Amino acid sequence: MATTSNAAQTAAESTVCQGLATALGNNQKFIDGQRAAPDAQSEARIANREAVIAQIKRQQEASDCVVGESAQDSQATQPEQPAEAPSASAPAAETGGDNGGDADAGAGTGGDDAAASGEQVCDGSTVTLSGEAGAPAASSNQFPAGTKLKVTNLDNNKSTTVEVTSVSGSCVLLNDAAFEQVREPGKFLIRRALIEKVG
Repeated sequence: MATTSNAAQTAAESTVCQGLATALGNNQKFIDGQRAAPDAQSEARIANREAVIAQIKRQQEASDCVVGESAQDSQATQPEQPAEAPSASAPAAETGGDNGGDADAGAGTGGDDAAASGEQVCDGSTVTLSGEAGAPAASSNQFPAGTKLKVTNLDNNKSTTVEVTSVSGSCVLLNDAAFEQVREPGKFLIRRALIEKVG
């Protein structure tokens, strides 16, 4: 019994460490891309991602992972712009800038309020964007693919309901399309988020 429990715990820790390493590598890759082809917003984006990387390293240490471990090439099939959501204790990673930020989608048009309220999860977590394209979706280190989460930005009362499609190093990480539905202009981080499991 103990052996099975320990094996399950080790597997869970391994998944968390892998998610954090992937997130770290993706952020480093994004920064390298911005430095290679800078534009007017590159400096702000790089500062944001550097703060995120610092938080990921703190999460790696807290999770007994190898601090600074990077799985930069593990997301080769995904776009090169993932970011990782810091926890509530993260340094200020918000940056000024226009609504475009480092997302490709246009300004948000409001969230999807059709989903009913569900069980509140990830209390105190902040939410940022992964830089991934496609239909609104999320990644998570706590919920399996197929889970539906409703994310509400309490600063502007916009919400969106998304399905978890992959693993990340945080409770919930929104792709570009989903983040655009709830973001505030010029901000790359939602500090006051209500996250609910609705399916």
